[in-house]
Amino acid sequence: MLISFACENCGRRYRVESDQVGKAALCKECGTLLKVPVPGPLVQESPSGAPIYRHQARQHDFEPVTGDEDTIEEVGNHIERTLGPVENVWHEIVSDLVHIDVHPVEPSKERPCWTLVTSGMSERPMRVPEGAEDFEYAELAICLPPDWPLDMESFKDERIYWPVRLLKGLARMPHEYDTWLGPAHSIHNGESEAMTPYAANTKFCCSVLIPPLVMLPEEFGSLETSLGKRVHFHVVWPLYREELEYKLEHGFDALLDKLEAGRVTEVVDVTRSNTCRKKKWWQLW
Repeated sequence: MLISFACENCGRRYRVESDQVGKAALCKECGTLLKVPVPGPLVQESPSGAPIYRHQARQHDFEPVTGDEDTIEEVGNHIERTLGPVENVWHEIVSDLVHIDVHPVEPSKERPCWTLVTSGMSERPMRVPEGAEDFEYAELAICLPPDWPLDMESFKDERIYWPVRLLKGLARMPHEYDTWLGPAHSIHNGESEAMTPYAANTKFCCSVLIPPLVMLPEEFGSLETSLGKRVHFHVVWPLYREELEYKLEHGFDALLDKLEAGRVTEVVDVTRSNTCRKKKWWQLW
């Protein structure tokens, strides 16, 4: 695959093979030191007119990191200020590119669900397109029922652990593939034709990112850090395949209408109805 890029100083364009990614050379026009960039995602258009980003194969080698204490502290303080106390943080043992910790907030009378929030995704900026610079930094959250087991022994069962794996995987994904995640973005699990369910106890096989909407307060949605970063907090809503297909065909707002009509909230419910499942002919009468 050929990669096309330009010298930032004089604008001269170059095309090189993808195996040259990361290598440096002097611009033949102005002598500026150039580094062959990692190619960005391919952008296609859905039937609704929304962009579909298809990322390239990962170009980064494994890069161990230990995490930025300032980021962890500021995000942690924001979580406690807007959602409630965090009794313990699930620290990542081995980290690649970014150090992803998870902050669990216990259920309360005002918010009867577990809320799991990442820190570390915002250590690095994402590769956003022109015009979306405000969304360079993000963290993710997912809400689970109050009786969802969240102990290490239960996590040995993938039927219990999959929301945590999903949260951490999505938080690292933009940095692995030089892409970005923002509001209304949807992500499928596995190949697009198969869309593998997350676990044996659910048919959820994809997700959409939505700002705090029903269970979470609006002020949780963003954080201005001491270093001037604006971090957006997106909530992961697991979806059925038909719901993702409906979004691609009709748009994000139309999917929200479907979810609202089905009384779907942020809280993961593996038994909920599929709001976009097509009825069989005998169900139409």
